[in-house]
Order: sequence, then C-alpha cells, then structure tokens
Amino acid sequence: MNVSLANDLSVYQLVMGVQAPPKPLSLSPATLLSLVRAQIDLLIEQQIAATLWVKLPPEKIWQSELARYQSSVSASNLIYTCQIDETGKGEDEGSSIVGEENTPSSSSSSSSSSSPSFPHHVPVHLSPDSQMRRENFLMVLSPQFCSLILAHRPLKKRKNKTSEKVNTNKNQPLLIINTLEGRVIQQVLDGIKQAITPESSPIIPVNFICPAPQGALMNQLFAKQLLRQDEINRQIITVRTTKLQQQNQELHNKEQIKDEYLKNVCQELRTPLTHMKTALSLLNSPNLKPPQRQRYLQMLNTQCDQQNSLIIGLLELVQLESNLEGTALESVRLSDIVPGVVSTYQPLAQEKGIMLAYTVPTELPSIWCVSGGLRQIVINLLHNSIKFTPNGGEVWVRARIQSDYVQLEFRDTGIGIAESEIPRIFDRFYRVRTAANEDYGGAGLGLTIVQQLLVRSGGSISVKSKLNEGSTFTVQVPSVGDTPRAIAIENE
Repeated sequence: MNVSLANDLSVYQLVMGVQAPPKPLSLSPATLLSLVRAQIDLLIEQQIAATLWVKLPPEKIWQSELARYQSSVSASNLIYTCQIDETGKGEDEGSSIVGEENTPSSSSSSSSSSSPSFPHHVPVHLSPDSQMRRENFLMVLSPQFCSLILAHRPLKKRKNKTSEKVNTNKNQPLLIINTLEGRVIQQVLDGIKQAITPESSPIIPVNFICPAPQGALMNQLFAKQLLRQDEINRQIITVRTTKLQQQNQELHNKEQIKDEYLKNVCQELRTPLTHMKTALSLLNSPNLKPPQRQRYLQMLNTQCDQQNSLIIGLLELVQLESNLEGTALESVRLSDIVPGVVSTYQPLAQEKGIMLAYTVPTELPSIWCVSGGLRQIVINLLHNSIKFTPNGGEVWVRARIQSDYVQLEFRDTGIGIAESEIPRIFDRFYRVRTAANEDYGGAGLGLTIVQQLLVRSGGSISVKSKLNEGSTFTVQVPSVGDTPRAIAIENE
C-alpha cells in the first residue's frame, strides 16, 4: 500500500477546530511516553485488535511500544506510520519532536532513524514541509475503544540583533492532548481521509464511526496511566539522584583539593616566618657579636625575600587559574619574544660566569599562545636554567619547527634533577634540592604556571635530566597553521 498526505494537514489544528476543543496541557516528553505506554498496556490486556495511526519518534524506546503491541495481540491489525521523507529535510524539519535524550531509560535504547518494520505496517509519507513535522500522535481505532494522544511543539521566536531565529530546543515542554471523545477523534479521522492524495491506496476501515467510550475501559486506562506515570517519575528521580550524587562527589573532591592546597599554602608561609622569628630572637641576645648580627640580619632579609616571592607567586597562580579558561589565544612569533628576555638575563648570567646563547630563526611560523603567556613561559624556564647552573656553566635556548608544532628548548649544564623527582617538579610548591639540602629559594610555582599556560595553549612540556650533568626542558606549541589542541577538545 502507498499512502501520502497533503502538506497542509495538521492533526493539532483538526483537534483545535472542533467545537469546545479539549484543552492542551504543557507536559514533558517523559509524560508523553508514559501515556503511550499506558495505552499499549490497555490494548494488550484487553486484546483489542485496533487500527493505529501513529507518528512517533524513530528512536527504539518509542518504536518498541508498537512492536510490543503487535507481538502481544493475536488478531490482525494495521499500523499506519506517518514519516517525514528525508530528502530535502531542513534543520528543524524532523520526523519527531522529541528524542531519546528527553525520556528516561533512553541510555539503553539505541537510536534508529529507519522506518519500523512490523507486520501489517503501512507507511504514510509526509513531505519535509508538512504541517505535521512538529507533531507526534497515537490514534487508536476499534469498535470497542478509540483514543487519541497528541503532542505538539509550538514555535517560539527569539530576538536576535542580526536575525530572527526559531527556537528548536526539543527539551521545551510539549502541548499534549489526551482524549477519548468520539467527536474529536472522528474529526481527525475525517481530516486524514480528506488529506489523502489521489494516487494513494484507500485506507481501512473505510466507513469507521467512533463508538462512545466505555466506563470500564476508561477506568482501566486511567489506572494504567497512573502506574506508568509513577514508573516514569521513579526513573526520573533515580536519574536525578544519581546526577546529584555525582555532583556532590565532585564538590567533595574539589573541597578536598582546596583543603590540601590551603594546607600547603599555610605550611609554605609558616616556614619563612619561623626562620624570621628565630633570627629576631637571636638578635636580642646581649652577647651577640657583629658577625653573628650580620648573619642573622642577612637571614631575615633572605626569608623576607622568600616570603615575598611566595606571596607574589600565589597571587599570579590564583589570577591565572581564575582567568585562564576565558583567556583568548593570540598569534605570536618567538623571534619577537625570546631575544628580549635573553638580553634581560645576560647581566645575571655574566655575573655568574655563565655562557648564555640562543638560536631563534626569524622564519619560524607564529604560534598560538595565551595572551602574554609566551613571555612568562620563557622567563620562568630561563630563570630556572640560570639559577640551577653553577658558575662557569652554559645555558642554551633553541627554537625549531617540529611537525605542526614549534619546539622551544632550554638546555643547561646545571645541577640536574634526580629521576625520581622529575614527575613531581610541576607540582605546586615543589622545589628541587641538592644532595647537601641547599635551598635555592623560590616559591616552587614557576613550573606549575608554565604547565598550565601550555595546556591552555594546546602545547606541552617535557623534561630530560641527569644529576650533575644538566637538564633540558622542551616546549611544544601549535603553529598558527594548526588548530590549537585545547580549542579542538572544547569543540568536540
């Protein structure tokens, strides 16, 4: 059989066109599913062989209800399934107004856009511009029982300065009508008959008249609707409870991280204060000699610098973490940044007798980086290389192209890093110490900041080092010709 309907047919308009039409209710897609399931339950229990006119979403969770009916009712029945022809379908012109994401238990149901294949199934073709594209319905026609469940998703326009767009959000409530009134159902059936195109096959039943609803069947249907709605509500509560538990766990984990962070901050702030308090108490000694006084004053000065460095580092890290996700990436050239930073550190390198050199070809492509982030990365890594390189050592900075990335390498002949320490050097407040437990100062936050800047820029950093032989920090950042990985991940 071949059945097609005219474009101007709308079941919703047919229902609203009757005298004193039933009032539509604004309900959720989950409620629509519970109504459909309750209807099928009644047909199966009473073994009612009916002709069905349906337009339901193509997902398995909906189509399985039709399959359940046909497999459970032994008498023959017809299912006229209205479906939008895919050819030429626009963005908002789908065959369904709800999807699996709108209904409970959808995670276990695979989606399928193909037509259902049932015995006695008759496809009813609708063109992409059909008025029914925003409607779903289930109409039951039998001598014992008739009913209609109809859902309509109204258009809502939203204002836009550049253009007016139609809101096609499928999560919005639906206008749902659930009726057993024969006059309403007869109006819909007659409207469908009139809308059938001339080349279509005749529909069955030909001269059907809707019977008056039976009180017993109405009571049973009402009871089943309550049971099905209760089942849907329980599933929704379970989903929401699970989601809330996950959110609570995430909040708990964040609180634990925050508590650990505050604990580390307090510990780091307390250490220099303890040293300063010790130096002040020793300065009050009446028998203190001038060299000792000078040493304690130097200790105070050193610890004040350490405290200041820690506070500045903390402020920088907090500001960076709070603004990093919203910070835009910019195109920047290494040849515009690296030479200036190296020249700034040349006096310090000369003071320590360190040979400091760089190689940054001007023809290297530009890279993507957080605004102002490249300078901060170069400063932190170059500062560390010079600080941990003994007098008379060497520090090199070299840039080159590596596939779709630009590679920036910082190599020194410094004290090196033990293999066991390398995984921890990017942790907050972690500071490398020599075998003699010499403290090189600093807040232990520089490498943490570098790593976060690179992650946001879609880059990476790796380390190779040996004790007493030096270290090599290798930075890779996407070139402008390549999409930054951080942005690509956000858009997936």
